[in-house]
Amino acid sequence: MFEALLKLLARELDRARIPYMVIGGQAVQLYGEPRMTRDIDLTLGLGSEGLDRVVEVCGRCGLKPLPATPAEFVRETMVLPALDERTGIRVDFIFSVTEYERQAIGRSRSVELDGVSVRFATVEDVVIHKLLAGRPRDLEDARGVVTKNSGLDRGYVERWLRAFDHTLDRDVSSTFRRLAESQS
Repeated sequence: MFEALLKLLARELDRARIPYMVIGGQAVQLYGEPRMTRDIDLTLGLGSEGLDRVVEVCGRCGLKPLPATPAEFVRETMVLPALDERTGIRVDFIFSVTEYERQAIGRSRSVELDGVSVRFATVEDVVIHKLLAGRPRDLEDARGVVTKNSGLDRGYVERWLRAFDHTLDRDVSSTFRRLAESQS
C-alpha cells in the first residue's frame, strides 16, 4: 500500500518538476527500527506559492486535499494534508522556506522501489527532523536511526542543530550529543 503510493507520488512530483524528499516514519523505516506509521510526509522544494502545482499532483495521484480552504491552511501552516481515500493513507506535503530544508532536499538520496526512484532524506537529515520535532516518539525514532547508522556525519548534524538552537532558542544539539554518546 505505502510503497505503491510512494512510487506514484515520486513519479508525479518528478513529472511536475517539484523537488522533494520523504521524511517522517517512512524514512525512519528505511534507516532505523521498523514501526507502524499511518502517513507519508514529504518536504517539497518550493514555498506556498507552488500550492496550485501540488494540488495538481494530488489530483493525478487520486488524493483529496483535506482543508476546506487549502490556500488559507497552507499560508498558516506551510502544510497541505491530503488523503488517499482508497487506502486511508494521509500524505502531508510540507512546503519549504528555509535554507536548511532546501539543502536537505539537495542532499536527499534516491532509493529504488521496484524500478521507481524515490527521494529520501539522508540519515543525518532524518535525525535532525526528528530531534527538532522533539516528541517522545520522534526522540525514540532518532535514537533508533543513530543506533543503526554509526557512520552518520555527526558534524553535519551538530552544525545544523546548533544553528537551530540559536534560531529556536532551544538546546536541541545537547539532546543529540547525549543520544550519540549513549550509542558509543
